[in-house]
Amino acid sequence: MNWEIIEANAGLAKIKVIGVGGAGGNAVIHMMEHGIQGPDFICANTDAQALERAQGATILKLGDNLTKGLGAGANPEIGRAAAERDRAAIEEMLKGADMIFITAGMGGGTGTGAAPVIAQIAKELGALTVAVVTKPFNFEGKNRRKAAEAGIAELVEEVDSLITIPNEKLMEILSKKTTMKEAFAKADDILKGAVQGISDIIMKPGYVNVDFADVKTVMSEKGIAMMGTGRSCAENERGVEAAQQAVSSELLEDVELKDARGVLVNITAKAVTLSDNAEVESVIEGLIAENATIIWGVVEDDTMDEAELLVTIVATGINQRTATLAVDNTRKATVKLNPVGLHAHSTRHLESGGTSSAEEIDFLDVPTFMRKQVD
Repeated sequence: MNWEIIEANAGLAKIKVIGVGGAGGNAVIHMMEHGIQGPDFICANTDAQALERAQGATILKLGDNLTKGLGAGANPEIGRAAAERDRAAIEEMLKGADMIFITAGMGGGTGTGAAPVIAQIAKELGALTVAVVTKPFNFEGKNRRKAAEAGIAELVEEVDSLITIPNEKLMEILSKKTTMKEAFAKADDILKGAVQGISDIIMKPGYVNVDFADVKTVMSEKGIAMMGTGRSCAENERGVEAAQQAVSSELLEDVELKDARGVLVNITAKAVTLSDNAEVESVIEGLIAENATIIWGVVEDDTMDEAELLVTIVATGINQRTATLAVDNTRKATVKLNPVGLHAHSTRHLESGGTSSAEEIDFLDVPTFMRKQVD
């Protein structure tokens, strides 16, 4: 009889998360600080000073000969050129991954320019590639919004699935007293939730298990994606409540779940009942197309409260006018949205004797902690 020694992590998918630019790097730092288990974390930036904060992550300095470690100056062309110059280093960093998450802020320099290049390399390596990115506020100016849209249009062609977080929607749901620092933290929470929600589905064993192959089936439906979570402790119909939270939010942009070509549903509780399954199904089946590929998972987690039920939904291949949002709608007794985050600002270039438009913001007028989000 031949015995084979199998390592504890054998068979588990290798996941890497790479934060590109200031906003992406901040999101990765936030994930590590909150103890997300499983993925390897990488921070890639043209700004050497920003990389000093990424303690515990693998560091990838982009275009050092080009930018001298001073950043991309909110210029996507510089960000793209920096990534192109370091393609070999990027490939080495990403090698061996089954799934790669790319987090970035669109509209700035490094994130907008380098993320599509990194996504292209990830796909060339054969990895399932998912990008989770932010879109700028309207007040950041037309140039920045145009740069973001151009970056997103390029990125969606390179990744398997793209989840976007529209910062402008924050204006509708955040308190006027919310500080900029708090808003950035909320943005990082949303980015963290999107990555953790999907990676946990892969990494945590379930009673009805969803593995990497299942996730790949859904997330390979190329295009725009949505990821939502809902949590309920209701005595009655907790499955309905949690599922409704997962698929609905005033933060969503023109989402049409009926257009999704792939849907992954994962239910987690200390003990998942038949009625929980039926209730979640009753909500989902009325929102998605009959021909959509649906993968269903159930995880029983002994650490959860008896009354608690968590529903995670990932929908891919959604057709719509604008990109969709990663929603974290989790709550206890009442709906509590985790709003999407602020990101960056725009710069202005003044010619001699010229003036800036009302919708442009001077780079030097913005506090340092905000400027770190630009690239």
